[in-house]
Amino acid sequence: MVKAKIKRGYRIARYVAYKETLIDRREHFWSFLGAFFGIGIIALLQTKLSESDNLFLIGSFGASSVLIYGSIQSPLAQPRNLIGGHVISALLGVTIAKICPPVIWLTAPLAVAFSIIAMQISKTLHPPGGATALIAVIGSEKVKALGYWYVLSPVLTGGLLLLLVALIFNNLTPNRKYPTDGRFSRTFKWVTAPTRNAINQIGKKRRNRKGNIIS
Repeated sequence: MVKAKIKRGYRIARYVAYKETLIDRREHFWSFLGAFFGIGIIALLQTKLSESDNLFLIGSFGASSVLIYGSIQSPLAQPRNLIGGHVISALLGVTIAKICPPVIWLTAPLAVAFSIIAMQISKTLHPPGGATALIAVIGSEKVKALGYWYVLSPVLTGGLLLLLVALIFNNLTPNRKYPTDGRFSRTFKWVTAPTRNAINQIGKKRRNRKGNIIS
């Protein structure tokens, strides 16, 4: 039983790796747009609302963007993992920063290690969550001064913005489906249907033009 599960997991991992590494310029285009707008919106908030510190844009969001825009079929990129992983890790990071002495060689590894275990237990494993926990203990004094507000903003608000953009851009073409749970992806396919149909029509017109030129 265990051996069969391991083999099945290995086959799924190989399939996901195969799909995500195919050279498809159109997929690269949508990955680029998703990451550009996801990070861009948060950076715009940062510029408009805070000139002194990254209270909206944190480094771990860059790593999350790689997953949710570039590897959308990965189990680690799903909404539960994105939001849950960041929030749980932020909570633990802030807690460690508050209850432990300010000794970086102690607080930094504790924050990352506890966040990994918590994400594993809650089935919300999201690698950038480790960075979110780390930022809570090694960030600037302004970040530390936020206390548990750090969990709400920038972590939760930023994560939700990244997710919203992912739900839009990852469902604009027939070849992209996010999240992998069919119930949710069907809902967002319906929401983005008009735009998706327009994109398909443009693609058909281009192909027809090429066909006419060749003929």
